Amino acid sequence: MMTMAADVRTHPIDRAYLSLERAHPEAHWDTGGIAYLNGRPPRLEDFRAYVGGRLRRLPMMTYRLERTARPPVWRPDETFTLERHVHEVVSAGPDAPRSPLEAALGAPLPRDAPWGVWLVHGPAPDEYAVCYRFDHVCQDGVAAALAFRTLLGTGEPARRPPPAPHGRGDHLRRTVMALGLGARFAFGVLPVPGRRPAASFVPSGRRRLLRARVPLERLRNIGTPRGASAHDAHLTALAGALGRWSREAGVGLRRVSALLPVDARRPDEEQTWGNRTFAVPVRLPLSEDSPSRRLELVAAQTSGVKRRSRRQAIDDLVRFMPAGPTAWYMRQITSPEVTAMVATSVPLAESGALGTTGVTGAALLPLLLPGHLFGAGLAFFGDRAEVSFTVDHALPLGERLPDLWTDAVEELERSLAPPRPAPPD
Repeated sequence: MMTMAADVRTHPIDRAYLSLERAHPEAHWDTGGIAYLNGRPPRLEDFRAYVGGRLRRLPMMTYRLERTARPPVWRPDETFTLERHVHEVVSAGPDAPRSPLEAALGAPLPRDAPWGVWLVHGPAPDEYAVCYRFDHVCQDGVAAALAFRTLLGTGEPARRPPPAPHGRGDHLRRTVMALGLGARFAFGVLPVPGRRPAASFVPSGRRRLLRARVPLERLRNIGTPRGASAHDAHLTALAGALGRWSREAGVGLRRVSALLPVDARRPDEEQTWGNRTFAVPVRLPLSEDSPSRRLELVAAQTSGVKRRSRRQAIDDLVRFMPAGPTAWYMRQITSPEVTAMVATSVPLAESGALGTTGVTGAALLPLLLPGHLFGAGLAFFGDRAEVSFTVDHALPLGERLPDLWTDAVEELERSLAPPRPAPPD
């Protein structure tokens, strides 16, 4: 069993999220993921015992957030109970909701320890899901993926590139690079006319999760031969889908940037409660007609983040940037004047199981920020890539987004396929 300090200070990024929550109390600040399983679901009491056994490897989940402390801290919860965090949603009977999954997605979270796990019964007796949700102040996507692997897998740590080697004068070089990168990102999140959608909609406050699935190999085959990643292919397809959705829904989009979270956790922070990701804006080339050119433009933006020196500078920013500039940057980059959606991707696991029942698929519940069109997430599970969209019920033609994304992936494949040889005369 892992141990943690009595009190754990919140990170400046966590405090920035707390500030955003206070500014927009009507918004949904929780995110998470869903695992779909094939087999008979366990009884609730057995499921709670199972989760309790796994929490020995996730000690931070037994902490509570002391919001009134200055600064707020995570503190061991002396009143922790599994009954407050582990729940069940049935699919049959007089108390069954019309949509068990939507009921799990909309259930309230405890304020001081804002996370929960729901055992969601499916329409058939041998199908069910496990829904894990948490307030974003608790975790980022990388930490949540570790929780997923611990609850439903082997709990292996995330794969991340090794840190850059240190040498003489390295501190000065890193300081200069971090300051320069911070100034560049600060300039990049200043509001620009035309970024906000020309025709807005009034959110209903009710959200739904939409998803589509493709073999992971298809995204890799698009990106790898061109020096791009599967996530680059996803962002390119997202740009194509968004352009077509804009035309169909009659929502004018002149300039659109996505908020891309970049992992900045150190190996010793694998079990840390809170956020260790840096938000980077990525411009989506909606006006580019050529799918292959869209991929080039997206990959050119993300390639800088992948360089070891740039990743080191981002790590240093997350580790050393003061609370004031962090809060300002988070307010700017989450504003609809700067970004229109969160677009994240998370490698979840190669496989998963709960007892004798196996995980057949997994999807993210992306964060839907105030004023954003939607949240988009790409989960890598086994040999599959599952895209999911968190949309407000009032978003016009929001239900079209998964199909439009799938169509855009196919369009990319066709445009990048080598030409067929001409038939012989």
